[in-house]
Amino acid sequence: MKQIAIVLTCILVSFSSDAQSLIGAWKNTTTTVQGDQLETVVIFTEAYQVSTTYNTSTGEFIKSNGGSWSIMDNTITETIEFNTDNPELVGAEVDYKVKLTTDAFQIVESQLKFVKIDNGSPGQLQGAWLMSGRVRNGKTQLRDISRPRKTMKILSGTRFQWIAYNTKTKQFLGTGGGTYTTKNGIYTEHIKFFSKDTSKVGISLEFNFKIENDQWIHTGFSSKGDPIHEIWSLRL
Repeated sequence: MKQIAIVLTCILVSFSSDAQSLIGAWKNTTTTVQGDQLETVVIFTEAYQVSTTYNTSTGEFIKSNGGSWSIMDNTITETIEFNTDNPELVGAEVDYKVKLTTDAFQIVESQLKFVKIDNGSPGQLQGAWLMSGRVRNGKTQLRDISRPRKTMKILSGTRFQWIAYNTKTKQFLGTGGGTYTTKNGIYTEHIKFFSKDTSKVGISLEFNFKIENDQWIHTGFSSKGDPIHEIWSLRL
């Protein structure tokens, strides 16, 4: 019985260590034959991840996939919630082996290598968040976050991405992302890609933010200039 307990403890420590090492943002950069630079950024939070490729020269969004994840013995298992290249994979589990070092990880089968951008700091909003409500005309309108139509915002210590999708219909409805900072109650986004409107690429947006009971209160003005007062719930 004691030996079993020791083995289980070792497995759990190994799992925790690998998972903790991946938390943060990672990138892979390639150049097309036309000379365009493509960047793929992967953000891992404790339980969710997103991988997105975009053209750094133009801000053109190319592809994205993501969902929940876990790791055991250097094998990552993803349960896919959205996939622009192959929507039929939504709901499926995908396994792949990785080689992990302090500042890089490599997907063994494809030899694709990602270098670390950050380890989940210094931004104060690291994690996966679901849009759970809005305040309009002084009235709070709550949203059921268990429904298949979701808007998720996922952040490392320096990178952010929002994704709108439907796990039931397998539709991908839009995304945008880039870098961010948090300072003195101000959350600032610097947009690097935007799937629906590349004219938004390069702009910076400032919002007020505060955290109350695992909820992110997000107020300010949207990229269209509309006032917003959103409630985001931490996805556990």
